[in-house]
Amino acid sequence: MLRQFAALCFTALLASAPALAQDASEIARVKGGEPCEGCNLFQADMSFSVLKNTKVANSRLRQSNMSLAIMDGSDFRNTNLSVANLFGARLTGANFTRSNLQRATLVGAHLGGADLTGADLTDANLSGAELDTAKGLTQDQLSVACGDRYTRLPEGFTIPQC
Repeated sequence: MLRQFAALCFTALLASAPALAQDASEIARVKGGEPCEGCNLFQADMSFSVLKNTKVANSRLRQSNMSLAIMDGSDFRNTNLSVANLFGARLTGANFTRSNLQRATLVGAHLGGADLTGADLTDANLSGAELDTAKGLTQDQLSVACGDRYTRLPEGFTIPQC
């Protein structure tokens, strides 16, 4: 009897918890070029995609793969991009204001003119990334990230080596 009660309670708890898995229909919308603000794109594979001016502000892109994607001018404001793979992505002019880029891989990413105001770059790998014309970037943000000798930074800025 106790086991049945525990199982019933566990089932009720799961039913009332919010779904945290990705939403395939929302991923399809983004891949189709539609705006999808506040969407759950957890672990989405958008590698090699051309998605300029994509609007995904306030979304969850945690652990997503956007390697070698072209997402110039995209809106990532307040988006969770933690542990995302943005290897070699072209993100020129993208808006990352107050985004979570903790532990993201931005190796070789092109971020010319991107707005990184208030973005959390803790443990982000910026090796070889182009940041020399990024907006809103601070030394404090770079001090908790890492890069290499190929990382292009605004004049006077430094980054710890990975």
